[in-house]
Amino acid sequence: KKMMLSALLLFVISNVLSAMAPPFGLMLFARILPAFLHPLYFSAAIYAAVSNAPEKDKHSATAVIFGGVSIATVAGVPFTTYLADLFSWQTAFIGFGIINMVALVAVLCLIPPMPVTGKTTVGSQLGLLGKPAFLLQAVITSLMIAGMFAVYGYFADFMGKINQLNGVEISKMLMLFGVMGVAGNWAAGKLLSKSLPATLVFFLLMLAIIYTILYFNSGYHIYTIMLTAVWGFVHTGCFLIGQSWISSAAEGAEEFANSLGVAFTNLGIAMGTTIGGWIIINSGIRYTAWASIGLIAVALLLTGLKLSYRRK
Repeated sequence: KKMMLSALLLFVISNVLSAMAPPFGLMLFARILPAFLHPLYFSAAIYAAVSNAPEKDKHSATAVIFGGVSIATVAGVPFTTYLADLFSWQTAFIGFGIINMVALVAVLCLIPPMPVTGKTTVGSQLGLLGKPAFLLQAVITSLMIAGMFAVYGYFADFMGKINQLNGVEISKMLMLFGVMGVAGNWAAGKLLSKSLPATLVFFLLMLAIIYTILYFNSGYHIYTIMLTAVWGFVHTGCFLIGQSWISSAAEGAEEFANSLGVAFTNLGIAMGTTIGGWIIINSGIRYTAWASIGLIAVALLLTGLKLSYRRK
């Protein structure tokens, strides 16, 4: 709880500093600070949700956290744009500083104390990085996220050049993508309660099918809208699945695994957007779909090997 409160307080300070339009160096520091604290707050929030939930509802509790992320993603950019257009970009930072303050008060008043009940050594936590099973599942997660962002990282450009959407239409597609993502996150939480490996394989296969259709689809019509809706549904659910997949191989170091889950997710985003950018430069934006299919195929192959090894 203290970690969450500290992170939120620093988020508030960061937004206030940013709103003051300081010199570039200080502005850069003010933006790096929340990015640095993001894994800390995120892992603590997941731990808070899971530790206060019955065993059978742990995946659903994690899904609630990711549901909040999905809703924030849908609402955050339009809200920021609205404040910046109506007032100024500094006002947008003040607005989010107020939201962070509300979150801080909510954590202070509504989250029960969660003192550490048992001491764990740094060595026992870092030992997680020496477990082949954990590293393999982390790599699978990074490959899945990379496959997702090789295309999604260039969503607006893809929709504009391949599907001939204008700015307003792209905004509508992004909104649809985000709204369906909230539903996909909820569905993933329900499916994870039944079988984590089966849910992972199902969503990976769905991603491969979506990217294949995306490659051949062009123009703005009902099929483009339907594809975007299904894409958002599957895409957002994969974040929860990836986090759960990493945590499932981290018995005894779950809190550290939550932080590593965010780190491997960010690694996947960086890798995917880099590969996507390279494909765009050398072949064209349509071919980013094949980059995603290739990355998802490798993730599926490694998942199959992992599950086969577990059966033996």
